[in-house]
Amino acid sequence: MVEPRKEGHASANEADDVPDPGPASPASPLLVLHPTPAIPSAPPDPSSDKSPALQSLARQAPPAPAPCTASGPRPSPTAAFRRRFFPAVTASEWNDWHWQTRNRVTKLGELARFLVLSPAERAALSGRGALLPTGITPYYLSLLSPTDPEQPLRRTMIPTTAELERLPGEADDPLGEDAHMPVPGLVHRYPDRVLFLVLDFCATYCRYCTRSRVVGHGEITPNETRLRVALDYIRRTPQIRDVLLSGGDPLALADHRLDWLLGELRAIPHLEMVRLGTKMPAVLPQRITPQLTRVLRRHHPFWMSLHFMHPDECTPETYRACARLADAGIPLGAQIVLAKGVNDDVETMKRLVHHLLRMRVRPYYLYQCDPISGSSHFRTSVAKGLEIIEGLRGHTTGYAVPTFVIDAPGGGGKIPLQPAYAVGREADDLLLRNFEGRLFRYPDPQPESAGGAP
Repeated sequence: MVEPRKEGHASANEADDVPDPGPASPASPLLVLHPTPAIPSAPPDPSSDKSPALQSLARQAPPAPAPCTASGPRPSPTAAFRRRFFPAVTASEWNDWHWQTRNRVTKLGELARFLVLSPAERAALSGRGALLPTGITPYYLSLLSPTDPEQPLRRTMIPTTAELERLPGEADDPLGEDAHMPVPGLVHRYPDRVLFLVLDFCATYCRYCTRSRVVGHGEITPNETRLRVALDYIRRTPQIRDVLLSGGDPLALADHRLDWLLGELRAIPHLEMVRLGTKMPAVLPQRITPQLTRVLRRHHPFWMSLHFMHPDECTPETYRACARLADAGIPLGAQIVLAKGVNDDVETMKRLVHHLLRMRVRPYYLYQCDPISGSSHFRTSVAKGLEIIEGLRGHTTGYAVPTFVIDAPGGGGKIPLQPAYAVGREADDLLLRNFEGRLFRYPDPQPESAGGAP
C-alpha cells in the first residue's frame, strides 16, 4: 500500500468545485506545485524477469485496463486501482487535481510498486542520459497495463533504453524553435501568430515530447517578470493577431494566475484570438473544474487544442472534462501524434477520432512524430500516416479526419500531406480517385483550351 501525503490543499469531490488555491507564494507566483511525496521504497530489484519476486508481482497485479467501447467512454479502471494502491484516499481527495499533482509518480522505486517493469524500462529509470524526466499522475497511471510494457499508453509514459539511441537526422530542437525566439519563451515563426511557452511543467511527461530539451528541467519559469517581457513584445508587434499558450502545460497554473495572463492578452487591441494547448483532459481531467471553466469563458474568443493519443484515454472522467469545456463555449480541437505501437493503424485511429467527436472535440492535426533525439522507436514511415488518412477519408465522417502534417525540421512550419486523389489528366478532364478506388472525371479545361482566358 502506498501512503500518500495528505497535507496541502483541501479536496473536492468530482461534482463539487475545487477550492481556490489562494494567493501564490512570492517564490512561485504563478504555479501551484507540490514536492513529490515520499513513497516507501520498493523491495530490492529482482535480478531477472523470471525471479520469484517479479512473478509474485505479476500474479498480484490488477487486470489490464479494458478496451474502450464502440459507443461511449471505456469503463474507468481508476476505482479498482485506488482501492488497491491508495485505500486510505477518499474519492474526494482522488478527484482533487492538487492531490493528483503532488502525488505524481516520478522514480523507479515508486513505479515498481505499480508496474512489473521490463529490463529496458528498469535500466532507463536507473540510469542517466534521457532528455526528459518521468512523471505520471496516479489517475493516468491507473490506465496503464501493470504487466505489458508494449501497451500503447504505457509506451508513451515509461522510459526505455530506446530513448538513449540517437540516430542521424535527430536533434534536441528539431523544429528550430530556439532560433525563432525574439524574447525568452516566445516563438515567432509565422508572421501573424506566436507560440508563448508559459512554463515547462506538465502533469505527465510524454516520451515523444518535441520539447524534451527543456520540459521538466526548470528552464522556462512562469515568473511574472519573464511573462511581462513576452507580453511587451506582443504589444509592440501589431502584426500578431493570434497567441498560442503552451509549454509545458499552461493549465498547471493556478486559476487566478491564468486569469491574469489571459486578461493581459485580451487587453492587447490587435489580438483577435488566444489559444491554449493542453493534455490535462487526458492525463488529469480533475483539473477541469467549474472554477476553471468560469475563468476561461471570460476571455472569449478562446480556443483549446487538446492532446490525445489513444482511445483508452477516453474515460468517463475525460468525457466529463471535455463536456465542461464545451459547455463553456470553448471550441475544442485535438492534436494527435502518430506513434509506432500506439496508434499507427486505421482501426485504432478511427476509434480515437470517433471518441473525440462524441466528446465534442474536432480532430485537428495528426502529426508525423518529430525527429527529436531518441525518438526512433516512436517514428513511423510517412507512408503509414497517409495510409491512415486514406483509411479514414470516405470511410467515416469528414469531421473525424484530421489534417496530416509534418512540422518541417529547421523551422519550416507545418506542411500538410494528403493521399493522391488527383491521379492525372485526359484532355480537359481531371482524373480523380475516390475512397473506393474508383476513377472519375471532372471537367477542368485548362486556360489555353478555353480560349486563353486567364
